[in-house]
Amino acid sequence: MIFSSFKAIAQPLRRWWRFIQTVIGIIFRHPVPGTSIIPILPDGRIVLIRRRDNGLWSLPGGMVDWGEDVATAVKRELAEETGLDLVKIRRLVGVYSTPDRDPRIHSICIVVEADVTGRMKVRDPLEVMEVRAFPPGALPPGQLAHDHSQQLQDYFAGLTTLA
Repeated sequence: MIFSSFKAIAQPLRRWWRFIQTVIGIIFRHPVPGTSIIPILPDGRIVLIRRRDNGLWSLPGGMVDWGEDVATAVKRELAEETGLDLVKIRRLVGVYSTPDRDPRIHSICIVVEADVTGRMKVRDPLEVMEVRAFPPGALPPGQLAHDHSQQLQDYFAGLTTLA
């Protein structure tokens, strides 16, 4: 009697566990979509943030939230990290998916050039140390996080990259 009761419980539990494993595999074995924004002020300067986690300069951006489209994520991340407002997305610079592009996770980064306006302000001091605008020829060399140097090189070359 006990054995047959155990069997009746064990089989549904095994199926449930297989379902949980499948969901975990889907979530954690797939790249996470995100964005990087090349924010261009009306005077032509490019806005970068200094990251709190590693002290390096970075393009603003982040993960696309569940239920959010990329354009909305661009607008939200820009405001959260720089205090600036999106005027318009000019163009797609590229899609960067190399597994080691971000040392934290495997992410797919959609990079856009955007016209922005407003007053720069750190809104999340736990993530961002500083927000600063740089003339295109005076970006901090060798001090950029992740693959943002490559993203900016492709931008300046006028490329649309799939990497």
